Amino acid sequence: METLFSILLGLGLAAACGFRVFVPLLIMSIASRAGAGYLELGDGFAWIGSTAALVTFSIATALEIAGYYIPWIDNLLDAVATPTAIVAGVVVTASSVTEVDPFLRWTLAILGGGGTAAVFQGITATARQVSSFTTGGLGNPVIATLEAGGSALLAVMSIVVPILAMLVIVALLYFGVKRLLFRRPARAT
Repeated sequence: METLFSILLGLGLAAACGFRVFVPLLIMSIASRAGAGYLELGDGFAWIGSTAALVTFSIATALEIAGYYIPWIDNLLDAVATPTAIVAGVVVTASSVTEVDPFLRWTLAILGGGGTAAVFQGITATARQVSSFTTGGLGNPVIATLEAGGSALLAVMSIVVPILAMLVIVALLYFGVKRLLFRRPARAT
């Protein structure tokens, strides 16, 4: 059962990386330092809880969030964030999946974590493109706020209640895919 929870935790954190790359890493760093067993990191990932990592993730999170509030720069950041989110999804999944064979850990991390982060990053990038096109970029700060808040909320939920986080992820996937990828074209009047 503990293995299942660690997999759900990893996938939840990976989905959060799809919204914002560094927010889940910062929350992981804080949770691993908090004690009381909030987050147990896998072998070789203790560095995530180090002071240097905490400072680095804090600065990176602040810069990432600020960058998404600058019109048109946010679209540029999406191009950089996509491969970065995939790598972050792999790292957070591998670091949270504990007590399994290393081959299984890395297979889950690459396919599950990287794939989940890529899907959510794709959905958010598509939403930003639609917003940029329809509002000239004026609606993008609203999307940036929702993404940052969603990333933080999903990361915390993944650590505290991983089953609920997975239900939220499934709902977001359903809504995101249905709403963004299967939109009907507007009728001409």
